[in-house]
Amino acid sequence: MSQSLAPEANPGSEGGADEAQPGRGRLRPALVFGALGVVYGDIGTSPLYAFKEAVKAATAGGAAVPAAATGAVSLILWSLILIVSLKYAVLILRADNRGEGGIVAMLALLGARQARPGTWKALLLVVGLIGAALLYGDGAITPAISVLSAIEGLKVDAPALGHFVVPITIVILLALFMVQHKGVAVIGRVFGPVMLVWFVVLAALGIGGILGRPEILAALNPLRALDFMLHAGWHVSFAMLGAAFLAVTGGEAMYADLGHFGALPIRAAWFGLVLPALVLNYFGQGALLLAAPDALENPFFRLCPDWGHLPLILLATMATIIASQAIISGVFSLTQQSIQLGFLPAMRIVQTARDERGQIYVPAVNWLLAAATLVAVVMFGSSDALAGAYGIAVSALMGITTLLAALIALRWGYNPILVCAVNGVFLAIDSVFFAANSVKILEGGWFPLILAGIVALMMLTWKKGNELVEQARVAMRQPEDAFLSGLQHRDLLRLPGTAAFLSAAEHGIPLHLSRFVERNRALMERILIITAQYEETPTVPVARRAHVTILAPDFYRVILRYGFMEEASIPEGLACAVESRHLPPHAIDDLTVFVGHETIIPKSDNLGMANWRENLFAFMQRNAERTGAFFGVPTRQVVEVGTEIEI
Repeated sequence: MSQSLAPEANPGSEGGADEAQPGRGRLRPALVFGALGVVYGDIGTSPLYAFKEAVKAATAGGAAVPAAATGAVSLILWSLILIVSLKYAVLILRADNRGEGGIVAMLALLGARQARPGTWKALLLVVGLIGAALLYGDGAITPAISVLSAIEGLKVDAPALGHFVVPITIVILLALFMVQHKGVAVIGRVFGPVMLVWFVVLAALGIGGILGRPEILAALNPLRALDFMLHAGWHVSFAMLGAAFLAVTGGEAMYADLGHFGALPIRAAWFGLVLPALVLNYFGQGALLLAAPDALENPFFRLCPDWGHLPLILLATMATIIASQAIISGVFSLTQQSIQLGFLPAMRIVQTARDERGQIYVPAVNWLLAAATLVAVVMFGSSDALAGAYGIAVSALMGITTLLAALIALRWGYNPILVCAVNGVFLAIDSVFFAANSVKILEGGWFPLILAGIVALMMLTWKKGNELVEQARVAMRQPEDAFLSGLQHRDLLRLPGTAAFLSAAEHGIPLHLSRFVERNRALMERILIITAQYEETPTVPVARRAHVTILAPDFYRVILRYGFMEEASIPEGLACAVESRHLPPHAIDDLTVFVGHETIIPKSDNLGMANWRENLFAFMQRNAERTGAFFGVPTRQVVEVGTEIEI
């Protein structure tokens, strides 16, 4: 099913083939090592703030620190087991789209993109796009709270430095966003070693705390968490649940980064190192509060001996930078997938490492995300304040992921009763955490929701606008037979060379081709009508890249197919067509690529979209990346032909 991404340019269709994904079916140490930094950077830095916020939420309701500490440790432990270990590591990682994960891959797997309006799949698409938009809200909060919580370690030994926490955080984050255009291939090589050291230090600090007060091990019993919340009152329990949820934020990266590492390395890293290190550290912080309740202001750094504070602050800062980089790269990847599946307008995407998959830079998204992150730092000013804004977007996303995973399981033929039972339990847990986080909306939870709402509005407007434009194109396009018949009755000047006309459709004559002939009364010796399609699979084998149909002598229709994790390139696709002998070599000699430059004129009849949404779509369309550049066509070969379309 086609989906236009640019003026008469780019759709996608169902199908595809399964290509080997990295690490699938085998356990490679390098992939396990790499997953430590990319997949677990976010959840791995949660001990800096999650436990502290959970205990503070409980004690604010009048609970004693030791009792709150034991209850919080037990709650965090079983949240990690149920949500991250069982739901994500065991269940969700199975719902892969040819080895790829993430909310967009789920939508492609369910075939929701081509849903007809008014159907349940159309509603599913809206829900899924909201889930994707929530990741943008999460992407703005994660770097802010992570780096702030690390720099706040300075206040443990020097409270007077508290005034410098926000400026230092801003400098670090600004520098991080400024170097994105250079790529992270080189920096990425240190991610694994640094995070390995980080998790080892987490475990060592935790063991030291547990040895001091081993009675904290009573928190292994889930009844300790349940008993505490039942006696604390619903308002305290809800606040504590919302804060404890911070310990599992970042768990969704396991599924989002599935295609980069494979399920087996991700599971091995989690169960072999990350989960034990996190559990030990949370238990260590809980043991510390049993011995010294006054350490609540920053139990993580108080676990460390005084001589180790500065090195630990430096290590924590490096770990939070890695966590921030991972979420930034994830947002870039999500943006690329959304563009290629027709949910966002074409943007400039820079490949920062041609030999490494997924290493991209999206300038517009980078600076918008930087602005949102820096605003969050300045507006909230501390990790405690940001904790109120953090969690609601992730909890909603986790619930949406559980729902989509259940639908995928049903589509794959699993027992409906089993699917409803298992996913129903996880959906109930997600709902409880979402409800607990919802009470934080006025405390800052509105911030990521507003960001997500803006992105979701843009996605839905772009998709609906493209549907309206395509309807207008269909009404204006000539059938091939009528066009070719008309050429025989016209005295046309034949120009040397080959003209390639990009089209969004597999049938009919592109508007700019018929307009070119009408206005110039001329035509090139050889004509190519090229449609680049993104299929609902991550990759397409090169052997299936090009399909060529001969419409008339020296008149060809070329369909180029790409996966939604690939970069579409017209020159590369035509070279594949020649190599596979679908096109004769002379068919691409002296090539000029004609692109339809469409000017969108909103109607005032509101039959398509509300007038303000049509104007928003027109604005997005005007500011989208040039079609030729998006498809890798050299500027000197591109000619634009203007067309006005009313929607």
